[in-house]
Amino acid sequence: MDIGFRTDKGRMRSNNEDACYVMPRDRVFVIADGVGGSNSGEIASRTAVTGIIDYVDRHPVDALKTPGQIHQYFDTCVREINFRVLENSRRFEQNRGMATTVVIAFIRKNKMYVTNVGDSRAYVYRKGRLEQITEDHTYVNSLVKAGVITEKEAESHENKNMITRAVGAEPKIESDFFIAPVMKDDIILLCTDGLYGEVKKNDIVSKLSEGKTMGDTCYDLIEMANMNGGNDNITIICLKITEDDLDE
Repeated sequence: MDIGFRTDKGRMRSNNEDACYVMPRDRVFVIADGVGGSNSGEIASRTAVTGIIDYVDRHPVDALKTPGQIHQYFDTCVREINFRVLENSRRFEQNRGMATTVVIAFIRKNKMYVTNVGDSRAYVYRKGRLEQITEDHTYVNSLVKAGVITEKEAESHENKNMITRAVGAEPKIESDFFIAPVMKDDIILLCTDGLYGEVKKNDIVSKLSEGKTMGDTCYDLIEMANMNGGNDNITIICLKITEDDLDE
């Protein structure tokens, strides 16, 4: 598997509230996008990511045998990190109200298992097409689903960044779980809204189709987001599936 990852604070933010981590041995990949005043968003995202790392270290993924077990595993993981972020928020006054999105991808043979809360996304690119696997937990997406506004109108809606679910926001948390098939030469793209909010889908597709290494692709995508304004932090993980990945 060719793996690339990169994070950047963008052009308009003074700090980076995104976080990411790759665990190639376990085939677990994580992105988080923190929200909150001062440095709280940064603390929330890093608390979540380190919590996921710790959970995977304590509960080896090799023991997982079925999709149901995988779903339960990552659902429990998200509940645990939700408690960590929430407790951190309650314990320290300066962290009150902090929360974070989370998207976790776990790859086993010809399947990708995705758990997400918030609006950080997972995509699969295959033969010129980019498919969004996750569903955004945002106010604007709820309006689109209800038929109140169109997807085109959602792109410029004044509340397009208002998320409706986040890790650390409430004592009870509900994560989404998706299973997507993967094939040789597929590219898996995980990203925060700092990418897809600045770079049009067709331009992302064009970049993914160039055949560059995943490291160079991440670099180029972040440069594109910054050239288009860089109004938010930008974090990207790109994974290219090989034949060996499907056999393991």
